[in-house]
Amino acid sequence: MRLGYFTMPVHPIHRTWAETLKEDREAIILADRLGFYDAFMGEHLTDKAENITNSMIFNASVISDTKTIKLATGTSNLSHMHPVLVAQHAAMFDHLSEGRFIFGVSPGALTSDAEALGILDEDRNKMFADAIDVILEIWRRDPPYNIEFPDNRFKVSTARTMTLNLGVGYMGKPYQKPRPEIVGTVVAPFSPGVVLMGKRDFHPLSANFLLSKHLKSHWENYAKGKAQVGEKPDVADWRVARAVFVHDDDKVAARYGRYDAKSPYGFYYQQMRAKMKRGNRLYVFKSYKEQPDEEITHDWVMDHCVIYGSVNKVVDRILALREEIGDFGELVYAGMDWVEPALNKRSMQLMAEEVMPRVNAAIGKSAAAA
Repeated sequence: MRLGYFTMPVHPIHRTWAETLKEDREAIILADRLGFYDAFMGEHLTDKAENITNSMIFNASVISDTKTIKLATGTSNLSHMHPVLVAQHAAMFDHLSEGRFIFGVSPGALTSDAEALGILDEDRNKMFADAIDVILEIWRRDPPYNIEFPDNRFKVSTARTMTLNLGVGYMGKPYQKPRPEIVGTVVAPFSPGVVLMGKRDFHPLSANFLLSKHLKSHWENYAKGKAQVGEKPDVADWRVARAVFVHDDDKVAARYGRYDAKSPYGFYYQQMRAKMKRGNRLYVFKSYKEQPDEEITHDWVMDHCVIYGSVNKVVDRILALREEIGDFGELVYAGMDWVEPALNKRSMQLMAEEVMPRVNAAIGKSAAAA
């Protein structure tokens, strides 16, 4: 099982932008030094707490300070830009990083972003579907492209103005062939979108605000999509994100990961619960569809969404999660604000150097005994 990193990120809004950007860079650079496989960075345009406006620009700032970690958009919100722009920025990033790029994609869910861009009343899921089709086709074709799909708003051609002997009219293709890995974040239980991901060989990342009991539905739907195109799903392609805090001392772990009023985990889930409630999406935290909203308290969310403890406790929780939902390829560690930086760094270190080796040793023993 690989170890990955995902951060939206979510910072208290009183902190300065320059300060939080430095912290976010430091976290990715540390993840690289500790051997994390990949790091996903979120993006929003109009959220002061979620401070990254363009994940590709941010990720470009850490290419030269990292060595092996794959840098992922988490996600590129495809309703926000014309697909030509996204295709060319992503292809250039892939070359800048020499293939250390994962293309995370989504429609873009934040309504204030949509309002600011004048697309609040548009079908952003349809915009997303149109955009990804065009992006992939740009990477497949050569000039003049002449991309004009039925019922697709984006028409792309350089036929009228290209001068190919001068290089005019060409669009770049990615460094990775035939394309970078494409990942979609999955939030809703039983999401039908995961079936489509399976059909198109996009890989699912199950979000860390979903109750663990619903995670298996993502894999089942992904496998269903694979079956529809006659392919076999590979568990290595499934990423599962969880909020984890691990420390040498159980009491410190409980304080920082759960009970302290200044816990960054508490702050994160206060933000997420409030934002999901605002967007009529509290269902992501529910145990069953008809569960009353008033039962989805902050304590409920914390009790169901945060793993904390000493190394052995966290190892046991991760193995229990795997027992509950089945095998998966990557545990994605959710990044938090650094209220006490030494504790955040120690948690990441213990995850990489103690927790995951023990998890993988246990998985190996289990496989050998089977």
